[in-house]
Amino acid sequence: MRDRTVGIVGARGIDNYGGYERMLADLLPRLVQKGYRVRCTCEQTEGGDCPTDYMGAKLDYFPLKAPANYTLRKAFELLYDSFFVAKYSLVCDIIYVLGIYGGASLLIPRLLGKKVIVNTDGLEWKRAKYHIVERSLIILYFAVSLNLASKIVIDNEQLRRCIGKKHSSKICYIPYGVSRQKSHSWDPAKLSSHFAEQIDGAKIEKGKYWLLVSRLEPENNIDVIVDGFVKARPKYPLVVVGDFTSNKYRDRVYGLASNGNSSDIAFLGSIYDADVLWMLRQHCLAYIHGHSVGGTNPSLLEAMISENLIVAHDNIFNKEVCSRFAHYFSNGRDLSDMVTLIEESVEDPSDLCSEAQERAIAEYSWDTVTTSYDKLFSGDNKQEAGVHRETQAHVGERTEP
Repeated sequence: MRDRTVGIVGARGIDNYGGYERMLADLLPRLVQKGYRVRCTCEQTEGGDCPTDYMGAKLDYFPLKAPANYTLRKAFELLYDSFFVAKYSLVCDIIYVLGIYGGASLLIPRLLGKKVIVNTDGLEWKRAKYHIVERSLIILYFAVSLNLASKIVIDNEQLRRCIGKKHSSKICYIPYGVSRQKSHSWDPAKLSSHFAEQIDGAKIEKGKYWLLVSRLEPENNIDVIVDGFVKARPKYPLVVVGDFTSNKYRDRVYGLASNGNSSDIAFLGSIYDADVLWMLRQHCLAYIHGHSVGGTNPSLLEAMISENLIVAHDNIFNKEVCSRFAHYFSNGRDLSDMVTLIEESVEDPSDLCSEAQERAIAEYSWDTVTTSYDKLFSGDNKQEAGVHRETQAHVGERTEP
């Protein structure tokens, strides 16, 4: 059964934007190794470099380039997903849609007798960047996708409550995976050569900086983190990796950080150099994670596998992932107090960090994740039932305080 063709729709590319793209960089070659024929959607790049193969998986590009305008961008994404759902319906046995923007187009593969799997992502309609009309449309697409899906993948058990009992039999819990990385020695020359202007002012030194890796938007509490961090009058700077999704929000955050020129904070923008990212993770004092609208975020798993001391936003999603092996904050004042407490503490946090890493290895290994996808794609009813039983068995364990 593994010679089936799996078409994955909804990604912008491989390892170049967000959680889905990061996941596919690791998942695609593992599916190929399992014997699946894999096709994956991609957007055209600015540089025009469009490879058609990624470690055995075939990459298909949308004929139109993504527009820069935000409103046109959303319309583009709907067209993008619908186009590839229709195309893959003719050439693939299984359609795996990342996100809920396939909408009514999912009816095409269902009518053709194809298996349609939808990964719901997080609570997209709760993002502040969407106005009421957009949120209403997202909820509509969410409902349509759930109804047309053969199976529904969630990457965090707490998302189950957002789907409801009507579709509970369709749900499969499959989280993101993470792998233990080789040790990356501290190389300040490599860091400064990439980001000389930002780094010079912040004086980044090994083990003497805080780290945040995130898309910089309200739901990830960047403004709360920056405000709380600056007010703590920290000994060590905060290194922020990621791009803003809104100029208005960027201006707000920069205002909280002395117009982006605070000596306590270095905004580095997005980094796609894996060696630099892992070096930053492996040598930071602590990692701050502000995501709040659902799901299991790869950057949090990468912090855990790097044995970081983690300070995470206090919500059910982050607590499911980190359990008791992290510190939690609810607001800027909480974060300020925590920054001060950690910087002044004489206690060794290595046991907590090691336990977080052990949890990541035990619960989020790529071997486990790939096995779950194999069960889901294979069409073996007994195996699929096994996935569901495993999901139920871990509900209580994963939500421990």
